[in-house]
Amino acid sequence: MNFFSRSPRANSASKRMAALLAATSLSAATMFSVTANASSHREAPGITETPKVDGTDFYMFRSYEPGRSGYVTFIANYQPIQAPYGGPNYFTMDPDALYEIHIDSDGDAVEDLTFQFDFDNNLVNGTGVTLDIGGKTLAIPLRYAGSVTAGDSSKLGETENYSLTVVQGDRRSGARTVIGSDYIKPLDNVGPKTLPDYAAYANQYIYDVSLPNCSAPARIFVGQRAEAFAVNLGQVFDLVNLVPLEGSITQSRDNDELVGKANVTSIAVEAPIECVTGNGNGVIGAWTTASLPQASLRDPLPTYEQTELHGGAYVQVSRLSAPLVNEIVIGLPDKDLFNAAEPTIDGALADYVTNPTFPALIDVLFRDALGATSNIAPSNLPRTDLVAAFLTGIEGVNQQATVTPSEMMRLNTAIAATPRASQSNLGVAGNDLAGFPNGRRPGDDVVDIELRVAMGALCHDIPVNGVPTNLGFCTPSDAPVGDQPFTDGAPISATDVQNVFPYLNTPLPGAE
Repeated sequence: MNFFSRSPRANSASKRMAALLAATSLSAATMFSVTANASSHREAPGITETPKVDGTDFYMFRSYEPGRSGYVTFIANYQPIQAPYGGPNYFTMDPDALYEIHIDSDGDAVEDLTFQFDFDNNLVNGTGVTLDIGGKTLAIPLRYAGSVTAGDSSKLGETENYSLTVVQGDRRSGARTVIGSDYIKPLDNVGPKTLPDYAAYANQYIYDVSLPNCSAPARIFVGQRAEAFAVNLGQVFDLVNLVPLEGSITQSRDNDELVGKANVTSIAVEAPIECVTGNGNGVIGAWTTASLPQASLRDPLPTYEQTELHGGAYVQVSRLSAPLVNEIVIGLPDKDLFNAAEPTIDGALADYVTNPTFPALIDVLFRDALGATSNIAPSNLPRTDLVAAFLTGIEGVNQQATVTPSEMMRLNTAIAATPRASQSNLGVAGNDLAGFPNGRRPGDDVVDIELRVAMGALCHDIPVNGVPTNLGFCTPSDAPVGDQPFTDGAPISATDVQNVFPYLNTPLPGAE
């Protein structure tokens, strides 16, 4: 068997490559092996080479759309920092990749249920839109040749479809159920002349689907959305070039480099709670990944149908659950390794959580600005408070029946959703148990929350059902500034996003 497998889209390009492949030995081919990369807003060296499979954010929450209280929503975002005007090809997904959302229902850090999304891009009639130019029929250089609406996509010359497969058990060897194979991903928001009513156009591609062991239908959507991750990127990465405290910086959208300025591509699933909880205690863990074939060989004469051949098993190149873990927790030498790993082996990198470097950096940068005369980094080492927040869940809030330390997003599905108007953007720390780190909603200000947790907020009393409570991991004396309102000054709240599936806003148009 040839080491390289042909893409389903391959045609004459495969034949033109045959001679080259026949002359290529296995040992030489493996030189093209895909490196195990990491993900989330370009925070690891390897993933910068493959932005189509770069996972940026992962959301998991009890649905708070009115009338959907029996559902859980998962949103996996990919392809960071999309300029709305990023044509002419915009941001299609990688047809060679496998995008997945994994759910652990019993706490062993192994997936019990996986949603697999596989993409396929095609030119209409094999050419896209063509024009007769002096008796010669030639393809135009754009993906469209006129307005595209909810009822008429005839001017669209390139289509993007995807399949959804549900896997019960191991992601590669478990029982597979193909849910559908011809779902449509809408064209990105080029602008109002091309897409006069983008919301109506995109909403027609929200699908009701039947999942195994579900008594009610689920919903899926894949398409471009407006970025909802609020963060003061420029100043944060410039050695935190601000005093990160309320009062020292004014909350303003001007401090935000993403919201209102960039788009992402979302893979969204809303599933009935009964379908995802399995036999556990109702707390689920989840994460998203993207994988690529282990090896690739570039075609020196590429065509639309094929630019390279691929072979070998899928290799995980992107992994994401809780936000900012790889940005501010994992050390530079291990960023690529972290997101190549499955949650079961996270113990190998646990030192970054138990003995974190980020609070020490804050101390170096801001001890004087905060008027402190001694170290302001929490002293309770190992940091059992961070272990609970990131690796085990918090007992009584979002800890699974079986506790396997691993980096997963954890959600207690028994805690009712908080209506949008009542949500605290500080989540659990704001006395809203339906918010981060009990899952994550689009309106949770995770940067502020994680700044505060890193500096010891869980060593101080936090409101639990309205009662100030110390969780018992550490004491206020262990975290001298743990009660301070750390912030990056880039706000977000539930009212900034939609109140209906898929929750994230209509993407910003490339032209006004």
